[in-house]
Amino acid sequence: MKRRDFIRMSAVAAAGMAAGGSLMACTNRQTERRKVKSGSRMELSFTPLLLQMRHAFNISGFSRNETPSILVKITYDGITGYGEGGLPPYMTGQNHETVQQFLSKIDLGQFSDPFQLEDILSYVDNIEAGLTCPKSAVDIALHDLIGKLLDVPVWQLFGYNASKTPDTSFTIGIDTEEVVRQKTLEAAPYNIVKVKLGVDESTDKKLVETVRSVTDKPLLVDANQGWKEKGLAIDMIHWLAEHNVLMVEQPMPKEVLDDMAWVTERSPLPTYADESCQRLTDVPRLHGVFNGINIKLIKCTGLYEARKMIAAAEALGMKIMIGCTSETSCAVSAAAQLAPRMDFADLDGNLLIANDQFDGMKIVDGKITLSDRPGIGILPI
Repeated sequence: MKRRDFIRMSAVAAAGMAAGGSLMACTNRQTERRKVKSGSRMELSFTPLLLQMRHAFNISGFSRNETPSILVKITYDGITGYGEGGLPPYMTGQNHETVQQFLSKIDLGQFSDPFQLEDILSYVDNIEAGLTCPKSAVDIALHDLIGKLLDVPVWQLFGYNASKTPDTSFTIGIDTEEVVRQKTLEAAPYNIVKVKLGVDESTDKKLVETVRSVTDKPLLVDANQGWKEKGLAIDMIHWLAEHNVLMVEQPMPKEVLDDMAWVTERSPLPTYADESCQRLTDVPRLHGVFNGINIKLIKCTGLYEARKMIAAAEALGMKIMIGCTSETSCAVSAAAQLAPRMDFADLDGNLLIANDQFDGMKIVDGKITLSDRPGIGILPI
């Protein structure tokens, strides 16, 4: 076995052992806080949501004014855990009909309590391939429920330090110069701005110059696979490096890993995988192709697998980012539980919609601020 292959396999094995450790330890220490009635059983319900965007949201190759989402509730002994999975069509190919059909197949009555997290989530994942969005919603609801039963926030269950959260970026989609300037002004409370690119060289440079006419704050750039040729990708990255850009996300199509590795080797900025990185098995194969990965809960089935991905990336010396899509404060607050382990965070999806359903994670002076509320720290509004 080649040394590089051995390192990759070891990273995945380490991830599997590391992810559950602090949660189980904390659960064992606080078992006495559970007061569960005999005969209690979990009940799952779900509701489709249609989230309205504050502005049309445009990325390379796609535009939307609304985003479907699914809200999941798991109730046990009178306590309800909430979970959500956003359903942006360009990202997942999932919709209200497919996810409701999937969720209708789940029978949680076969499990004695929600603390059987590994067994429950393995069962859910194996019902049907794909369908990562509703699987993520179930995962989040279970974590929220466990935190509430123990009366502790999920970040504390994981053993994280809430003071180590990074700033979040505020995302500006592809648009006209006038709208880009307006959106950049709206990003004033944030310390980092994320700019969507991937149209063509001239348009992309104009978008960055328009943002720069309003602010000199550090930028993150997401090309959403828009630069098809490695020569264009590396030229753009060198140009961006001169404009206070900190990193570049998914510069090239997700399939062209050899070209992407060539770009990363020559890039003056760190490169992060987004569309190329879906689940745990993707992490080792992207080592040497990108400098880091962007974890989204709707891609990887939720917090449980996300923590395994964190462990694998750290074992391989890769950087880590936590991201989201257009979601309510339910899903965004869940992702924020992982923020203390992140190099970058892009958790603004709830800020981009006009009909949030929850009060949750806050941004204070541009920084992700975690709540002391139990579970994922949300309240319905």
